[in-house]
Amino acid sequence: MNPASIASPWGPALEIVLVLLALCAGAGLSVQAGVNTAMRGYVGRTEYAALVNFAVGLAALLIWLLVMRKPWPALSSAGRAPWWSWTGGLIGVFYVNVVVLLTQRLGVGMTLALAIAGQMSAALLLDHAGLLGLPIRQVTARHMLGAALLVAGVVLIRR
Repeated sequence: MNPASIASPWGPALEIVLVLLALCAGAGLSVQAGVNTAMRGYVGRTEYAALVNFAVGLAALLIWLLVMRKPWPALSSAGRAPWWSWTGGLIGVFYVNVVVLLTQRLGVGMTLALAIAGQMSAALLLDHAGLLGLPIRQVTARHMLGAALLVAGVVLIRR
């Protein structure tokens, strides 16, 4: 990772914390795949495992917001958001269901290797084109090489 890409006025210590947070979030996705797949074994269907995942997540988020005592946004603010900004939950439902379905067939490593390759491909497109209101970020040959190496990693994991 290029430290300049996450430079902050708080110095390198914060940059290290941010990198560690990102690594922990990524590790959490692997754990989540296993946890949700185990839940599927108890509830019988992928969709029910996803429902448990989102219900527990919703409860945890509500508790967090209540503890933090932050003011609630006006509903009119959310109503002004573009239609596509409402699809995050749908994408989350799709992701969790697919990961639970594929983890039991392909294993956590292969499932997440493919998911990461898809994430990186979409990330490069979003950065390059500045889609969804994101700032345009130059995609270089080095970025493309990194993505190609991720795909090569998927091939190696699959074999």
